[in-house]
Amino acid sequence: MPRMTAARAAVEILKREGVSNAFGVPGAAINPFYAALKAAGGVHHTLARHVEGASHMAEGYTRAKAGNIGVCIGTSGPAGTDMITGLYSAIADSIPILCITGQAPTAVLHKEDFQAVDIASIAKPVTKAATTVLEAAQVPGVFQQAFHLMRTGRPGPVLIDLPIDVQLTEIEFDPELYEPLPVQKPAASRKQIERALELLNASERPLLVAGGGIINADASELLVEFAELTGVPVIPTLMGWGILPDDHELNAGMVGLQTSHRYGNANFLESDFVLGIGNRWANRHTGKLDVYTQGRTFVHVDIEPTQLGKIFAPDLGIASDAKAALELFVEVARELKAAGKLKDRSAWAASTQERKATLQRRTHFDNVPLKPQRVYEEMNRAFGPETRYVTTIGLSQIAGAQMLHVYKPRHWINCGQAGPLGWTIPAALGVATADPEGTVVALSGDYDFQFMLEELAVGAQHRIPYVHVLVNNSYLGLIRQAQRNFDIDFQVNLEFENLNSPELGVYGVDHVKVVEGLGCKAIRVTEPDQLLPAFEEAKKLAAEFRVPVVVEAILERVTNIAMSGTDIASVNEFEDIATDPSHAPTAIRPLTVS
Repeated sequence: MPRMTAARAAVEILKREGVSNAFGVPGAAINPFYAALKAAGGVHHTLARHVEGASHMAEGYTRAKAGNIGVCIGTSGPAGTDMITGLYSAIADSIPILCITGQAPTAVLHKEDFQAVDIASIAKPVTKAATTVLEAAQVPGVFQQAFHLMRTGRPGPVLIDLPIDVQLTEIEFDPELYEPLPVQKPAASRKQIERALELLNASERPLLVAGGGIINADASELLVEFAELTGVPVIPTLMGWGILPDDHELNAGMVGLQTSHRYGNANFLESDFVLGIGNRWANRHTGKLDVYTQGRTFVHVDIEPTQLGKIFAPDLGIASDAKAALELFVEVARELKAAGKLKDRSAWAASTQERKATLQRRTHFDNVPLKPQRVYEEMNRAFGPETRYVTTIGLSQIAGAQMLHVYKPRHWINCGQAGPLGWTIPAALGVATADPEGTVVALSGDYDFQFMLEELAVGAQHRIPYVHVLVNNSYLGLIRQAQRNFDIDFQVNLEFENLNSPELGVYGVDHVKVVEGLGCKAIRVTEPDQLLPAFEEAKKLAAEFRVPVVVEAILERVTNIAMSGTDIASVNEFEDIATDPSHAPTAIRPLTVS
């Protein structure tokens, strides 16, 4: 058998498992692995500026394309603890990423050696598996099992911790004999699917709730086919947005307390049956469960058996991979349609589209400073159906989800459950690495942007172009809005007069100077009519210079974005709603005034 270091064997396994890109930061305890990475070739490495940034780059890379598994690498001690946020973000959204950390020599793990920390114990709650490998001969098996776990059942992240002496030890390993382990996923039975369709067929106003598990399973086309066969309108979740185009005649809008459409909530409240596939009934989607569930029959399909009944008890729960279930849903629905046994849903579907045309939010404002709604209106004009949006949390993300348009799966890339500030820049770099010729547009508020803005230098160094829309009100806007309930406005104000940029007034950080100092391009916009030209210029600059281009929009200091703190029937709109087609000129359907 050929002999090589355990580190080299690990790299050879990465390649045979389909890994072509990795993100990380080298250090003393992981240098043997980096030496193997260099010697082996075949895996392109992107040097991050922060190890947490590397973990979010790996996430973005995975989320951008079916089959991708992002890899992030760091040294011992704080590199591993820096990755914990990325691991949490990945497991919360069922995203497979592999974190590889260096570690102190095995002989001194118990002796408080420099940067020796029990990272496996720290990472266990936020991974499918976290292992410190103590025997070099186990390295191939641990890596093989890691990829098997990441792909089997509900996807998720794995951490492998490699002591430096383990990396350097020679083992017998023949890469030519290596084979990935077969992936195992639960599959629905035909009897289960037939029962689900019986319940659907007995209803009058059914909806499909399409979750991120459908995208993870690469089954979006099957969902659309099933919806079209049955004529049942679809409510995409935030993580499932893009499964069917926003302008599809069966897209009934998003539901929730925050990232929802007025017509989406209204359509849901009219329904009497809900089939959820690959979704987890997230609390910001459902709101109060008595309002969400009252008068409705529920069927829930999820890859994770323990997810069934976790939030509320469905009338029927089916443990299945979304693709396996949808293949059967399509098969049985075809048979029922051929036999004339499917109800005509055209009137119900038409009513959902009528609400879509009448229940809209206003986006057109000419105010200076800018109202954020106008920014999203102009983004709809500038960025077409091929655009991949990347964002994480805040009023910017909530308003963006209410007003932007998405047409394809994996074109709304959002850290859903964890929502860490700072996620957007590194995740966008990961997405743009996975899709170097695509149009990638990130969206941040000023605080999210400032959390990890050093990663823009990664885009400049490695020539990773994308456009970043930065909406700046010099406030922690979402927290300020939440503090209204406590009648405070405390420690959320970021304003100050910048001695070096007095022209900014109280808007504080000069993002244009910072961005340019990091090797990227930036444009500042203060007037609404400047937005569209700035977005068009940003696209040209990104294509010409192959670096991130930031468009900063200076917003009014205080804006309250539509949301509810309790249930989907009582969303506070705050702003005037659209009452004339000119109020929402980029709406999916032109506003119908009754």
